[in-house]
Amino acid sequence: MSRYIDEHRGRFGVEPICKTLDVSASAYYQRRSGPPSRRRVEDAVLLERIREVHAENYHCYGYRRTWKALGRAGVDAGRDRVKRLMRADEIQGAKRRGKPWRTTIADPSALRSPDLVNRDFNAARPDQLWVADFTYLRCQEGLVFFSFVIDVFSRKIVGWQLASHMRTDLVLDALRMALSQRRSGADVELVHHSDAGSQGGFNWSSQHLN
Repeated sequence: MSRYIDEHRGRFGVEPICKTLDVSASAYYQRRSGPPSRRRVEDAVLLERIREVHAENYHCYGYRRTWKALGRAGVDAGRDRVKRLMRADEIQGAKRRGKPWRTTIADPSALRSPDLVNRDFNAARPDQLWVADFTYLRCQEGLVFFSFVIDVFSRKIVGWQLASHMRTDLVLDALRMALSQRRSGADVELVHHSDAGSQGGFNWSSQHLN
């Protein structure tokens, strides 16, 4: 076992190999070169605590939040040290930095439905005005898009849908859910208002809104 780790430690690192093989990194260091240094022993102990904190928080925390969680738990460790150990052990958070997704991609040449509310987002009763939009969420499984419909009067989400795509079905499913929960016999003129994104601009969506 030690020979295998010695041969591959330069490529993968000792801690990741030991984690995969389910062996103790501190035990490997002790067998390889006698008693490990105090620093290595402390790193091994801290790494185990990092793994516990990461698991307790659904494997979603990056190194900053993990470092803060360790501090709340009474574990005194530097932020850079936590970052180094998490990187060596390939522990990552659910959120990734980078270019944000664009959820509204409007076509300036497309025919748009008229703005029936004239930017007046007020309602005197339920089921009078609904507003709709969608955004994205980052989770452990990846990127998930969230479409929702809000009743302006009650501020209640009356329809919602999650999907791994930004196709028209995403917003239509949220609208269908909202319509299914509309009060029976409500004698009101309901206005459904959304932005000018491509998902709401298809004829299919407009027909459903009509």
